[in-house]
Amino acid sequence: MPEPAPELWTTEQAANRLGILPKSASGLLSRRGIKRAGETRHPVSGRTVALWYADDIRGLVNSRRPGARNDLPRRKAS
Repeated sequence: MPEPAPELWTTEQAANRLGILPKSASGLLSRRGIKRAGETRHPVSGRTVALWYADDIRGLVNSRRPGARNDLPRRKAS
């Protein structure tokens, strides 16, 4: 029996899951090293739409600390 195809999400779906704006999602995913799974065409506009593995997005959601900047070095308590 063949393995099921992985679940793919558009950038907009990923942004909704992450709780951020779609324009911010691509940058965040890139900074976190998440690679695109591919691309497809939007059914109405015909524009190229990026696809991401849903499991990668779920993993990112679980690893994020909302409200905390993870890109800054930690300061020692005085």
